[in-house]
Order: sequence, then structure tokens, then C-alpha cells
Amino acid sequence: MLFKDIIRKKRDGGELSAAEIDLFVSGLADGSLPSEQASALAMAIFLRSMTFDEAGTLTLAMAHSGRMLDWQKEGLDGPVVDKHSTGGVGDKVSFMLAPVVAACGCYVPMISGRGLGHTGGTLDKISSIPGYDPTPGLDIFRKVTREVGCAIIGQTSDLAPADRRLYAIRDVTGTVESIPLITASILSKKIAAGNRSLVMDVKVGTGAFMQSIDEARALAKSIIGTALAADLKTHALITDMNAVLGDSAGNALEIEETVLYLTNSRREPRLDEVVMALAAEMLIASGITADHEDALARANEALVSGRAAEIFGRMVSALGGPADFMERYAHYLPKAPVVLPVHAERQGYLAAVDARAIGNAIIELGGGRRSVEDQLDLSVGFGAVAPLGSKMDGSQPLAMVHAADQDAAEKAALALRRACVIADAAPKVGPVIHERLTKA
Repeated sequence: MLFKDIIRKKRDGGELSAAEIDLFVSGLADGSLPSEQASALAMAIFLRSMTFDEAGTLTLAMAHSGRMLDWQKEGLDGPVVDKHSTGGVGDKVSFMLAPVVAACGCYVPMISGRGLGHTGGTLDKISSIPGYDPTPGLDIFRKVTREVGCAIIGQTSDLAPADRRLYAIRDVTGTVESIPLITASILSKKIAAGNRSLVMDVKVGTGAFMQSIDEARALAKSIIGTALAADLKTHALITDMNAVLGDSAGNALEIEETVLYLTNSRREPRLDEVVMALAAEMLIASGITADHEDALARANEALVSGRAAEIFGRMVSALGGPADFMERYAHYLPKAPVVLPVHAERQGYLAAVDARAIGNAIIELGGGRRSVEDQLDLSVGFGAVAPLGSKMDGSQPLAMVHAADQDAAEKAALALRRACVIADAAPKVGPVIHERLTKA
């Protein structure tokens, strides 16, 4: 069959057959499908969507396009569980969550991605740590997960390679927000990585790909339903992304915040609520406990006791990073040469934030990609980000911009001011956890 006929079929709203989807996936995996045709089909899917059966077929085909891990062969003494976020601005939850859950007796093999669109990427952030190998190969991945309890790596070339290529194409062709493509991308990696239970963090708001609760709920149900067909138990939380999550946005800055969180030096409230809620859900989904309050207590104790920080430090060292990273993180993380406070243009209260605009400002600073080949400046971004409801009276800045030079810092400061709404009255700040879903 001619691939352009497959593109035309989906463009006109047709349902692709398993054979047509297999041709798409095999062409992605072996490189025989030109990027122009892959991009065209991605756009057709974005515009015409996919049925549940199509998305399930695409998911399993991409999962089986490379090696499949089987954790039952590793002799683990606890359940295997993972978490995935649909992406947000300042979302560094994975770095905190994986060691917390590992400290509670689970094993967390986490396959993460690069930045996608305006959102930062877990893989880019962890690459801020010198020596850390984000793509160590599956044998080392298995070893670190088995011995430490968790491992956060990037997608290797032999794990769901079809998704790896499609992921990069979606990032630069305006097709990121497609629900079936998001579903297939997430689940293909999780299934190939051998996970038996999964918790989804579906973001909603100005900094998320899903702008409304209805969209977020549709994505969560799509993922849960598709995962069920693949025998992957999945729960989902819909969480707020109408502001930067935590008090930093930018690769190295978010790793610094991670260290402060894990060492109990600073637990920003909204971020902490998301981390603890997801940790509890992972403990429930994996079968460690069925009681929500017990799960929260276990997660909090793992953090307060210092066990989670120890596990994170061991993971960093096992994957090539400094053995004393947790003690000397400030020495190792890259630092921007220019740090500039950004104050609001008038007094009042921080009432609303366009988090997507902040993510785009980080791209302009060099901290995110415009094209697949871009090299990132891992030091740039925004630190000391003011939470919603903060009083802007001239003493507290909206944030500190970290930039490569003064001109870039001033442009980012302007973008930040434009992204923030200052009101005369203090706003009513909404919840950070919107919904919990366990069924499609």
C-alpha cells in the first residue's frame, strides 16, 4: 500500500486498519518513513483523532517496536509502579516522587522524555547533573532499579523506538495535544518498560496541553481504557497547571528545588500536595496499601526520615553523577551569569498567570527547544517564583530570571510581567487536585 493513501484516509476521517498502523510504526522504527509523511499523518490524526481501537493498536505496535522489559525475571521483593505526567511548567515531581515511593517498598523504573512544546522535560532537567547518564542502556537501567529502587532515564534507542521518533516529530509540528497520540506515546513506553501499574498526572490549565477539565478527563479516560486493554492497571489524578508548579521553572533550577524538597529544606505547598497525592496513589495502585491516609503517612515518613533523599543520591551516583551531589549540589549545577529580580509594574495581588507564556519565555532564554537539534542552556529559567495570591508591594519580586546575558534577562522579564495579572483584591486560589479517576 502507498503511505500517502494512509495519510489521505485519515485526513478524510477514516479509521486506520491494524495493517496500516503497523506500516506507520515500522516505518518510524526503522527510519524508512520520511519525516514529511510521518508529520502529515500526525497532523491528520491531530485533526481527525482516532477511535479507541486505533489508539490501542498504535500503542501496542509502538511498545513492540523494540525491546520489552520483564521485571518478573529480576526477583524483586516489591511491586513495580510508575508515574507519568502530561507535562507542565515547573513540573519536577518525578525527581521527588520516584525516591519517595521507592523508600516505601516499590520499584520505580521511570522512562522520561525531553521537553515537549512549552513544557520542560524530565530528561533535560536530570541532564543538569554533571556525569549523570540519562541514556545508560537497558541493562544498567535494570541494575540500578533493582539495587537502588528507582532509576530515571531517557528513552533508549531500543525501547519503543517508533515512539521516540514520533515524539520528536510532534514536538516541532504542532501536534503535541492530540489525545490518541499522547495516549499511545505514554503507554507504549510504560508497557515496553514492563510496568504493571501506573499513575497518571493529567495536568489542566494555562500551562498544560489540556486547557479544560473536560479535555483532561477525556485524556485520563483514554489512557485508563487503553492501558486496561494492555493489562496495565492505571489510576489518574487531574492536577492544576494554572501557575508554575513549585517555585522554579528551568532545568538546573528545578533540580536545585528537588534537592531542597528531598532534604526537607523547602516543601512548597502546591508542589508538596501534588507529590504526596501521587505517591499515595502509587502505593494504592501497586497494592502496598489500600488505605489513602496510610499511604499519605508512609510517603511523608519516607521523606521526613531522609530515606528518599538517600535513594535519590544513590540513583544519581549509580547513573554516573557525583557521589556527593546531595551535599554539594550548588557546586555541581550550572549557574546563569545574569540573575535579575522581576517586579510587578504596579502594586496589588498576583491574581492569575499564563503558565504557557512562562514556558515559552524559558524557550526564548535557551532553556527549551525550537527544533529537534537545539542544544539547551540548562542554567536558565525562573527562580523564587511568587505563588498565586502573593501581595506585590515592591518587596517581593514576581520571580528571579536567570539568563545568559542582560538583554535576554530583560526580554524574559518583560514576558513574565505580561504573563502575570495583578489585581487590587486577593484572588480565590483554586484546588491543586481536581479529580481522581480509576475507570475509563
